[in-house]
Parts: sequence; structure tokens; C-alpha cells
Amino acid sequence: MEVLHIAEAKNNILKKGFLDIEINDASIDLFYEIERLKKEKNAVVLAHYYQEPDIQDVADFIGDSLGLAQEAEKTKAEIIVFAGVHFMAETAKILNPNKKVLLPDLNAGCSLADSAPASLFKAFKEKYPDHIVISYINCSAEIKALSDIICTSSNAEKIIESVPKEQKIIFAPDKNLGAYLKKKTGRDMVLWNGACMVHEIFSLEKITKLKMRHPNAKLIAHPECEEPILRLADFIGSTTGLLKYTQKDDAREYIVATETGILHQMQLSSPEKTFIPAPPDNSCACNDCPHMKLNTLEKLYICMEYEMPEIAMEKTLLDAARKPIERMLEISARYSL
Repeated sequence: MEVLHIAEAKNNILKKGFLDIEINDASIDLFYEIERLKKEKNAVVLAHYYQEPDIQDVADFIGDSLGLAQEAEKTKAEIIVFAGVHFMAETAKILNPNKKVLLPDLNAGCSLADSAPASLFKAFKEKYPDHIVISYINCSAEIKALSDIICTSSNAEKIIESVPKEQKIIFAPDKNLGAYLKKKTGRDMVLWNGACMVHEIFSLEKITKLKMRHPNAKLIAHPECEEPILRLADFIGSTTGLLKYTQKDDAREYIVATETGILHQMQLSSPEKTFIPAPPDNSCACNDCPHMKLNTLEKLYICMEYEMPEIAMEKTLLDAARKPIERMLEISARYSL
């Protein structure tokens, strides 16, 4: 492979968000090379369930946002390679300020995180001075720094229940998850008007027709989905919750209303079962997150080889954002989540 000058490489990343290097040698075994680099550099690869199957297969740990944050907190590796989206890599850096955290493609953002600009949210928060802020982990470091406690879809209900009932709450940034939690906990929370593009475009009409064609299939859904989808669902849960449900439940078919990456782990753990991606309200048969899918096995290898793009944050922001994440992890540990 070509050797890049550091300045040239950084300029490349600034322009495109990733190292734009082609691997022309077809004989390179990317799986082998990534394993080699892990050992040589004392690196760990953390991957979200929504990553492409090849990346999941080469990862040291696969999980949802809570599991990945917990793994990032306890890792002994010197380099953390985060196969996910930007806010996830930021979270790993916040928990490991002295370690190198890499993201294969800096353009791997999040529509939900983007729906809550920090300046607008700060003004929103100032309207409710007697409220504490519980923010879903799918948000920027700046929103985390404005929050009192972070939560994930796995632990959100317990996080809310850990707060005294008389304490007023702002929940951000996902309005669908917030509405679901209001119903579950009975808490009257003020919701920020944000949403995930993947979970907002499932088609109720298409899912209903799909259920007619598969009468024995159970619909399972992530709580980021809109209320009509959740009302139809047989089970609602976090990404990990959905996976565990399919492992323990006795149904043979499932219609899965979340990002399609999780189907890889579902099929691996229950090969005798059938998993059908819930269709979106467009011409596609399944619902992929375009940001998650920006990461590829090739970018992962190049990222590890050159140790960039690297996540960098100012210390003041990093310190402010760490406090609400640590509160989440403390509460999660208390409930063994």
C-alpha cells in the first residue's frame, strides 16, 4: 500500500471524512489483516448491531448503545476502533480521554442526533429551569454536556424510574421513544421534537399486508418507531431486547421493525427461524441506515492501518459530557442492565 504523508492524510480526511485509499491487491485478506492489526496495535473493534455483516463478524464486541458504552468504559485496549456512527465514537472518547478512538468514516452521522442542534436545545432547556434533562445516547457530545443523565433504549425506563416522581423531566431528542416512555412510566415529560429517519418511515400499510401474508409471524419493534407501529407490535424492545426475545420466544417467524443489520445476529443465533425486515414507506424492501452503512470492511482496515480518522474533542466539552454518561452507567450497574 502507498505510504501517505501525515499532512496529506489529514487533508484527505478533512475533505472526504475518511482515508480515500484504494486497495488494489485482490489477494489481501481483510479479515486476516484486521486481526493482525488488532494484535500489533493492542486495538479493539467495537461494532453496533446495525453494521454490515462482515464488520460484525470481525468485531471483538457487538452490541447496542448501552453494551458498547459499557464495553468502551472497561476496555484495556490502547486503540478503540468504533464501527458505528459519530456519536458512538464520541461516547467512547468521552469515557477514554487518553486513548485513541478511531471511526472508519467521519461522515457516519445520525439523523436523530442531527435533529437536536445544541444552540436550539440550550434555549429550549432554559424555558424549563425546574426540569432535569434525560437525553437518549443518540445525541451529540454538546447535547450530552447539557444533560443531567444519559439513557439508552435498554435502560431508559429504569433511568426515568430512578428519578423522584416529583422531579420534572425534559426528554430528548427522540419524541417517539419519549412518548413510549411516558406511556410506560406514567411520567409527564416534556419532549424534544426529534426522530430517527430509519424508524420513522416504516409503512403501517405494508406491514399490515405483510402480516396477512405471514399470519404466524410476530411483529417486533424498536421504541423509536412511531406509535401506530408500536400499537401493532407483539413485542417492543431495544436492539438487544429484540434479539434476546427472538432467542427465547417460540415463534418461528418475525417481522422486524428496526434497522436491518440486527437480522444478521438474529439469523446466526436462531438459524431455524425466519426473520423478515419490516418494509419502509418507499420502494425499498428493507430499511437500512445510510449512515451506519458508510462504514465498510475496507475502510475499517485502512482506518486501523493509518490510525485515522481519529475522534478529537476539547477537554471542557469532554469533561462536561462525561458526567451524565457516568450517571447512566452507575444506575445501570445498580439494576444490572
